[in-house]
Amino acid sequence: MYRKRSLELLVLSFLVFALSGVSGCATVEGIGKDVQKGGEAIERAADRKKSD
Repeated sequence: MYRKRSLELLVLSFLVFALSGVSGCATVEGIGKDVQKGGEAIERAADRKKSD
């Protein structure tokens, strides 16, 4: 009984993870752009600090 419940929970967790990954594919590009903008802002701040 315990083993069957654990297996059901594992399968359910995998399905939720897989579905969230599939639905997240559309937003990966947006997240990448946000991370890139953040990196550029850090570079600008570092360059300003370097010139001080």
